[in-house]
Amino acid sequence: MRILFIGDVVGSFGRMMIKQNLTKIKQDYHIDFVIANAENATHGKGLIRKHFEELLHMGIDVMTLGNHYQAQGAIRDYIADTISLIRPANLKKPFPGVGTTIYQQDGVSIRVTNLLGQAFMNEDVNNPFDILDSIIKKSEQTDIHIVDFHAEATGEKYAIGYAFDGKVTAVIGTHTHVQTADARLLPLGTAYITDVGMTGPNQGILGVKKETIIARLWKQEKQVFELADDGEVQLNAVILTIDSQTKKAIKIEPICLIDKVK
Repeated sequence: MRILFIGDVVGSFGRMMIKQNLTKIKQDYHIDFVIANAENATHGKGLIRKHFEELLHMGIDVMTLGNHYQAQGAIRDYIADTISLIRPANLKKPFPGVGTTIYQQDGVSIRVTNLLGQAFMNEDVNNPFDILDSIIKKSEQTDIHIVDFHAEATGEKYAIGYAFDGKVTAVIGTHTHVQTADARLLPLGTAYITDVGMTGPNQGILGVKKETIIARLWKQEKQVFELADDGEVQLNAVILTIDSQTKKAIKIEPICLIDKVK
């Protein structure tokens, strides 16, 4: 089995990039199941129902969120009505929806779990180590378990990876929008990457206009973030290859496409 995990989808360019390329990627790499982090898919912050449904129609099976899970308040109106969208499992405040759930694909059960990190993040959440440990020990066991760890600190991501090495199929880092060069199989077999990268404008800074970010960091100017609109778009993802007998990851392969949106 091959699972495609697409990095943080940012705005309309990110959605258009998926529309242009996902079908071909699925065909070329014989993809069976698609996961995407979609917390930035609506104007770079949050996810409205219309864009959620667009991404489903494009061929994404399940979407995860992150620290912008409630940036678009209307998400409360539909997240509890679908199994194809999950929010962080370690939220302290009550919020609709679930943070982990099970999917069936060709007779194989796939659990997807979404977690927020604690280091350098503004969101006050429960300890992600405790929550993931509880999910593994108390929830229905599955053939495959993919964890989207939406976090800032590289060390925290590695810590989750090694702490749960051999207990989950993959720990995929999201949030920092730059694909890291450390995709690997950990010693006990868990596939790992610190950050899968983003899917959105290629010439900005993390998807945002360069001038806006530079002005804020250099001159401390309080400008509203605007998404870059140069027309060149990147798609970052990883492909997980799962052994059909052992249900363990045997390969993690990063991919990066650069294209012009049409």
